[in-house]
Amino acid sequence: MSANDPFARLPEAASFTVTSTTVADGAPWPAEQFSSGVPGGQDISPQLSWSGAPEGTRSYAVTVYDPDAPTGSGFWHWAVADIPATVTDLPEGAGDDTGSGLPEGAYQLPNDARVARFIGAAPPAGHGPHRYFVVVHALDVESIGVPADATPAFLGFTMSGHILGRAVLTATAEITA
Repeated sequence: MSANDPFARLPEAASFTVTSTTVADGAPWPAEQFSSGVPGGQDISPQLSWSGAPEGTRSYAVTVYDPDAPTGSGFWHWAVADIPATVTDLPEGAGDDTGSGLPEGAYQLPNDARVARFIGAAPPAGHGPHRYFVVVHALDVESIGVPADATPAFLGFTMSGHILGRAVLTATAEITA
């Protein structure tokens, strides 16, 4: 696992709280949150709840990112945009193929596997532990205005000037050789 901090060069943002009944901060993902290409994996997005967002929050975005993937650019597992400011939780499995658990108006962007859904952890066997940053971004706009087929990196770039706060939960995963 590298010391790569995905927030090191981003603008400062207020901190608020995100929790999950699926995984505790710093703990390994359960089997269901692994990729379906891994034995026992089911590509089920985690349950998330958040609180304490900064005043002026008008929407949220949720991202799941692995900076330890051996790509030179990490790996985006999930990105959801335009979650209304009145919403403070997502049920487990909200990131399925249809986004059935997402609130009205929210949408999933294609991840790095180019599918608009949550894709679970699948670190290469023997590569060591990977970190998965599950982030709720509090934004100062109701709609971030990125196309539904945009990349998560483009979402992040577009959000950078609109982030009021950031709530971070880090899960881990490792597949031994």
